Amino acid sequence: MESIQLSITGMKCGGCVSTVEKILNNSEGIENVSVNLLTESAYFEISKKHIEIERVLENLKDNGFPSEIYINDFSKKINKDELEKKKKWNNQWKKLTFALLLLLFSGLGHLAEGQYINFPILGNLFFHASLATLALLFPGRKIIINGFKSFIRNRPDMDSLVALGVISAYITSLLSLLFPATGFPCFFNEPVMLLGFILIGRFLEERARYQTGSSIGELLDLQPEIANIFTKDNQIKAIRVNALKPNQEIQVLAGDRIPADCTVIQGNSYVDVSHITGESKPIEVKEGENLSSGSLNLNSTLRLKVQKVGGESSLAKLVSLIESVNANKPPIQRIADKIAGKFTYFVLIFATLSFFFWWIGARQIWPDLLSHNHNQFITNSSHTLHSSLGSNAENFLSLAIQLSIAVLVIACPCALGLATPTVITVASGKAAKKGILFKGGDKIEMASKINHIIFDKTGTLTKGKPFIVDYKSNNDHSFLLRVAASLEKESRHPIANALIQEAQKQHLTLFPIKKIFTHSGRGISGELDSIDGIINIGNIEWLLNKGIIFDSDAKKVIENEEAQTNTIIGVSINDKLLGFILLGDLLRDDSIQTVQNLRENKFKINILSGDRKQTVLALAKKVGCEEKEVQWDLLPQMKLKTIENLKITNKVAMIGDGINDVPALASSDLGIAVGSGTQIAKANADVVLMGDHLNGLPYAFNLAKKTIRKIRQNLIWAFGYNLLAIPIAAGILFPKYGILLTPSIAALLMATSSITVVINALSLD
Repeated sequence: MESIQLSITGMKCGGCVSTVEKILNNSEGIENVSVNLLTESAYFEISKKHIEIERVLENLKDNGFPSEIYINDFSKKINKDELEKKKKWNNQWKKLTFALLLLLFSGLGHLAEGQYINFPILGNLFFHASLATLALLFPGRKIIINGFKSFIRNRPDMDSLVALGVISAYITSLLSLLFPATGFPCFFNEPVMLLGFILIGRFLEERARYQTGSSIGELLDLQPEIANIFTKDNQIKAIRVNALKPNQEIQVLAGDRIPADCTVIQGNSYVDVSHITGESKPIEVKEGENLSSGSLNLNSTLRLKVQKVGGESSLAKLVSLIESVNANKPPIQRIADKIAGKFTYFVLIFATLSFFFWWIGARQIWPDLLSHNHNQFITNSSHTLHSSLGSNAENFLSLAIQLSIAVLVIACPCALGLATPTVITVASGKAAKKGILFKGGDKIEMASKINHIIFDKTGTLTKGKPFIVDYKSNNDHSFLLRVAASLEKESRHPIANALIQEAQKQHLTLFPIKKIFTHSGRGISGELDSIDGIINIGNIEWLLNKGIIFDSDAKKVIENEEAQTNTIIGVSINDKLLGFILLGDLLRDDSIQTVQNLRENKFKINILSGDRKQTVLALAKKVGCEEKEVQWDLLPQMKLKTIENLKITNKVAMIGDGINDVPALASSDLGIAVGSGTQIAKANADVVLMGDHLNGLPYAFNLAKKTIRKIRQNLIWAFGYNLLAIPIAAGILFPKYGILLTPSIAALLMATSSITVVINALSLD
């Protein structure tokens, strides 16, 4: 299977999202479809053997959704996005200007008709007819054409409702103008006002939607356009960043940003990496250290060697990850999209029923309704500028037409379609700025439900950089270290790194490996050149189970207080114990505060570790955990079983860093990987803490809860708005209270509904 992302144009509401998803799901060979209204994109997986993507693109285009495959070329993306942004804004400004002019002339026409201004031509019906015709031919043309196309394809959307409302109002008014004897209402101002409010609403909506993606724009701005490279004769030459290649050497001055992922080969400086890790304090870098693209060099010139460029750089991958967050919809959004997809049909049916009710049924129930309310409105208002259309209806057919039009234009599946993705996009952007990456909107929703948090010890609560505290051996300590480091040199475990680094410091020559076997969570065994026998390196219990002989001196070492509070590993050759190595590991600076904050937020806490009881309990005491909340001497499968048991009654998050944590991360309801951990742990996690700190955890869980709260508020507003507005537009308050909505006011309320959910999303803090 291959993952594909499409950029799609033509989507305007939740109904469009549902239509596009249906088209893709009905295409053979496509799976796991997810469509996002806010980012105007679709994500899915295809089987190369069973599908031609060109046919899918053609099908989408035929249904009114021109699409293209999204190519993640980071070097071109910045300029392309800027050009598209300018083009879109120019079009939006043109439409907005036209909409404002339409509303201005329509308003002046009202004033002239009511003799508030002395300009007779503006009050002329033919002037209003001309204005309405211009509105339909120019700013409204695309909406009307797209709306009727969708209607003909049996996939009506927001444009279909607007198009039916506008054309109905226009044709009714035209018939009234040309054939006065029909008694039809004449309200040419309604198509003008309706289109004007819709265009203004879409402009404001687009503006707000653009703001929700501002975090991606801010990240793109971190990429400099020019890089200074060293030529063969060691001279400086300025080139465009997209021309950079791996292994080139570049110069970065103080105050400049790093143009690619690089390694420091000369110089030392302080560098701001907050865009990647959320770490507010600059870090000190020196020769041999790696730097991410977009980092800000603060106070000294650096000579760097380029490692990764363009789409392979860490900045580009961060942008791609944030963009793809919306690929995995939270369940709450899937429900909203399904409802939005059926909503347009409901509105059409409701408008039709409203029409027949007021035309045929109402005259039977309230035969004097029009004459009574007509006189009342005339008493209360002298001019249509201050009254609702429908109050001046001469007959029930006229009233039925106007109210059914109002129903068509007040309905708003746009709000339903935008309610969730706007909040998810804002939340993921805010989280990214803090160095927290959620791998999908569904992960944010799951994070909001978590009530039980499990920590791994080594590399999670501790820094994961063990150091040798002491040796306990009757033999030469250098030989003990040499044997241990030789067998561990192909391991990625933090303890292996500590042994190898210490051996390098002591300039020890390591033995070549003949055979090696890894025993997950226990130790490592194998054979080395120049040494006869099987070598075992691992924890005490494992060595005892393998029959290694521990004499009285060895047992004293194990029971020693120093050994109990540090990690202890034994080294043996065949069944003879060679000695022990004691390793310490520093607690992360923010571990204590993080655990305390999580407890204050009512989370249950557990620590699961493969380390010895005394070592784990010593750490637990420091972070404020009781013995009953801690487990030790655990193999990966034992951690897995513990998590499965906890999941029966809790929503469990597992926080780990190493290869042995991967099963637990995958099994938990929410897997969280520490940024300094292994690549496989980060790949299998649902959330990644990009920095070297844990203090983002309370923020992440708190943000997730606020995000879901905002989504619920938006959905309640979107549903509630329609539940209240549609019956009012249909005239439910007219018989008793004489309250009616004009189609233009209905259009204004419709636009307000969409803007409200977006503004509410932007208020997320």
